[in-house]
Amino acid sequence: MSTHAQEPAQEHAQHHAPTRTESVATPAGEARITWHTARTARLVLALGHGAGGGIEARDLQALAAALPARGITVALVEQPWRVAGKKVAAAPKVLDQGWHGLWPALTAPGLPVVAGGRSAGARVACRTAAGLGAAGVLALAFPLHPPGRPERSRAGELTGAGVPTLVVQGGRDAFGRPGEFPEGTFELVEVEAADHGMAVPKKAPLTQEEALEVITGAVGDWLGRLAS
Repeated sequence: MSTHAQEPAQEHAQHHAPTRTESVATPAGEARITWHTARTARLVLALGHGAGGGIEARDLQALAAALPARGITVALVEQPWRVAGKKVAAAPKVLDQGWHGLWPALTAPGLPVVAGGRSAGARVACRTAAGLGAAGVLALAFPLHPPGRPERSRAGELTGAGVPTLVVQGGRDAFGRPGEFPEGTFELVEVEAADHGMAVPKKAPLTQEEALEVITGAVGDWLGRLAS
């Protein structure tokens, strides 16, 4: 594994943590980490993106903006297929290789690392957490099954993570509504009326901003308990 910084630390916006971008060579190709660094960090939350988008996802950006003030450094991870500009996500085995390859960069600050991500990124975190020694798993919009195919359950990846796990799931997620998840080895927080992208309709009982606050508040509280 080799790394090199691409940008100097800078203030992106008022209230945002200093950010820097780091390239990491992995067996699957070059990955990229965007660090949102807490001034006095207690742990690192590493977040991978899904198969249909990148780290610009609304929930990933909300967590990166909110959590550094609570002593949590957020590392937004771009998988090699995304860095290379490809349109189609790599196979699960290749995604796992990429995550393994960049893990030493995530642990470099010397803090406990919680592995996380949204959708396909959550699956990667679950599959690799125990082997990498992650302090926990954050699964955002976990794709419990393909839309309309509940018989093709991926619950085993979630229940087999082997570390403390929090699932944050939209109430309207076509890949698995909160009530479809099995009882078991993880905590689950529902984001009312949210879809797989954590978007809420205008007629929802909460605004988009409030939905994101549910996510950042629940994740911040859970990480706080994990770090204490």
